Amino acid sequence: MRQTVVFIHGLWIAKQAWQPWQDLFEAAGYDTLAPGYPGEADTIAATRADPDAQAGHGIDELVEHYAEIIAELPAKPIAVGHSFGGLIAEKLLGQDRVAAAVAIDPAPMKGVKPLPFSQLRSAFPVLSNPSNKDRAKALTADQFHYAFGNALPRAESDALWEEWAIPAPGRPLFQAASANFAKNSPAAVDVANDQRGPLLMISGTADHTVPDVVTRAAYTLYAHSDASTELLRLEGRGHSLTIDHGWREVADSVLAWLGAEVPAA
Repeated sequence: MRQTVVFIHGLWIAKQAWQPWQDLFEAAGYDTLAPGYPGEADTIAATRADPDAQAGHGIDELVEHYAEIIAELPAKPIAVGHSFGGLIAEKLLGQDRVAAAVAIDPAPMKGVKPLPFSQLRSAFPVLSNPSNKDRAKALTADQFHYAFGNALPRAESDALWEEWAIPAPGRPLFQAASANFAKNSPAAVDVANDQRGPLLMISGTADHTVPDVVTRAAYTLYAHSDASTELLRLEGRGHSLTIDHGWREVADSVLAWLGAEVPAA
């Protein structure tokens, strides 16, 4: 039986951006799914036209949305997530709902202490207005270039924004920002689960939205688990690493890790 890989996008990037990854993984022998967020439409144009459809969904709602999709599958899949999708993948793994997970530039979980300026600036378009907690907000091309495309030529950053950018719910950002001050934060991950499957964390060293120091801090939180956890740092890569001209390097690294760490079903 072919294993299924469920791709989970982060804020501001449409589910359709995973299509090159899906094509590659299916050619490598996997089945794939790339479900959108609750309220995300079938087309990018429709999602952009109705941002309110995604408004108000927080981390727990997103996790349960993907958990319901996964529950319909014949076996536990592999979760591959980027940014907030990476955090969702980590939570699903900690809950034993997936067989393995890859968290690429994952949004910070509860317990991560570093808060670099670039991370604050990347989130500022949402966090600057408390009412955005109940809204869905898009990034401008300039905001996208700082948060995602800072390691790219401006022309490539603008092209990615034009092709893939969508509005995103603000609530997950507010929940992550307050995670260390909330007793029962939805950004908490079961990092001590010894029985979970393997986890690969990937960090771009030039990332503004989830700086390398943040991913490395999250990696250290898994130190007390006996389950396999690995960290791969990609030099000079920004937050756009799953969709820009270098996406294949990242995808090939994930495939190589899966081949070594996750036995065929």
